[in-house]
Amino acid sequence: MADVLRAGLLGVGMMGRHHARVLRELDGVELVAIADPGGDPHGVAGNLQVLPDIEALIAAGIDIAVVAVPTRFHEDAALKLAAAGVHTLVEKPIAHTLEAGERMVDAFRDAGLVGAVGHIERFNPALQELRRRIEAGDLGAVYQVVTRRQGPFPSRIADVGVAKDLASHDVDLTAWVVQSDYDVVFAQTAFKSGREFEDMITITGRTKSGVIVNNIVNWLSPMKERLTVVTGEKGAFVADTSTGDLTFYANGTIPLEWESVSSFRGVSEGDVTRYAFAKREPLRVEHEAFRDAVLGKPTDVVTMEQGQRTLVVVEAALESARTGQTIAW
Repeated sequence: MADVLRAGLLGVGMMGRHHARVLRELDGVELVAIADPGGDPHGVAGNLQVLPDIEALIAAGIDIAVVAVPTRFHEDAALKLAAAGVHTLVEKPIAHTLEAGERMVDAFRDAGLVGAVGHIERFNPALQELRRRIEAGDLGAVYQVVTRRQGPFPSRIADVGVAKDLASHDVDLTAWVVQSDYDVVFAQTAFKSGREFEDMITITGRTKSGVIVNNIVNWLSPMKERLTVVTGEKGAFVADTSTGDLTFYANGTIPLEWESVSSFRGVSEGDVTRYAFAKREPLRVEHEAFRDAVLGKPTDVVTMEQGQRTLVVVEAALESARTGQTIAW
């Protein structure tokens, strides 16, 4: 493989412009081609010509590609890239349907290529630190994960609801943090903004390892919240992914003197610790993981199989909301 990976970027919209910046800054990678049928609204091409389509991008002779176009166009671009032998990172969700996602998974696996999905949230420094500490046993047994992802409606969204756009982050990070896939989901949705897609969803579930999960997601809230709370045997971790902060609330070890409080036989409040750690940009860490996967190094890149598994859970949640039934695997 070349000393420097030649990278192509399909889509330079709201997310694509950030991919362009990081690709230009990444060691061992050179951004050589950009394609977007809609032109270059944010002026990120620089001295590169803006190519019209995926075929022109492939013709530029690229080793790796990033696909940052609306979800319904993911499959077409990814299958053409796989056929051309190009390792590809597709923005989340992997595809607009389970069938399309499955075809993408198969194409990259059969071609022996790295296929990855841009579930950027698991590269957030607070969640990376959280997973490291859980793995090290700082929490003991994990009992519960609660995520809250709420905020105003984003004008960039064209073709999906809040489940695929936002809840997919939480499904991926939950399974990744506790290292166990969902096996039961029950969900409720609401349609309040006059669109055909849901703008509010709550998912209640459980992972195969027995961890209870609650994901609360909407884009109808005037305040922005990006919170993951993991409760376990020794206390609770609170990761704020909007600030990158991680706080640990330890179970208390000091006996309580006050009778009306001490009559409760559960846990009590202990020390509260906010950790200091390096806070690197999640998109850069994600790109480094993708680059390293292409180079054959050990990496925690989000594989297309994992992206497909997340889509399965999100689709099951939407089906549950439609039917009122619990869905189990």
